[in-house]
Amino acid sequence: MSVPRVLVVDDEEGIRELVTMYLEKERLEVDSAPDGQAALSKIEKKNYDLFIIDVMMPKLDGFGLVREIRRFSDKPVIMLTAKGEEYERLLGFELGCDDYVVKPFSPRELVQRVKVLLKRTLNIETNEQNILKFPRLIIDKPARLVKVDGEEKVLTPKEFELLYYLAKNPGRVYTREQILENVWGYDYFGDLRTVDTHIKKLREKLGRNNSPDYISTVWGVGYKFEVNDD
Repeated sequence: MSVPRVLVVDDEEGIRELVTMYLEKERLEVDSAPDGQAALSKIEKKNYDLFIIDVMMPKLDGFGLVREIRRFSDKPVIMLTAKGEEYERLLGFELGCDDYVVKPFSPRELVQRVKVLLKRTLNIETNEQNILKFPRLIIDKPARLVKVDGEEKVLTPKEFELLYYLAKNPGRVYTREQILENVWGYDYFGDLRTVDTHIKKLREKLGRNNSPDYISTVWGVGYKFEVNDD
């Protein structure tokens, strides 16, 4: 199995060097870039398994870079920022980011988040049922493929993990706290709106005219996956 490759994009050289050092200690292959334009040049030449991207950068900022990446890649994205405003987090999730870290941050915590995301996206060997089939919907975990009415839907890694987690047990209600713990894999600082944002995006991608979108809200509790046998 090849070594996972990570691209670190930040205009602060010290941050790039620090993150690179910690990731390389975990035997990951790491490249870095000082801005979004330089990052795109590297992405054209290599395939990356995960991106760590600063928000505030010259030439092309982090949000602009994520928009470009999501045109052709569903690999995990962790956003770095010196700010902690809610609107920035929500915008990042809307664009398809998988995680969000506010500066100053613990390098060890960042490494742990990287490892969690890589494990979920690269390790497809599992004893669980790998292909879930429902009326008009197929969720293929080994291929990380989702089809609705035969049409492939492009999901981010976190959207796929969220859908698969809910769909494994149709009809079961999960609280937002349970979803955060099992899909994100660690304490997400109690930001339950992270779940709501991803659910919204999933509904937009899975919804069909005059048909259920597969994910139902259980008011005051959380969410559940259900389908109609139509």
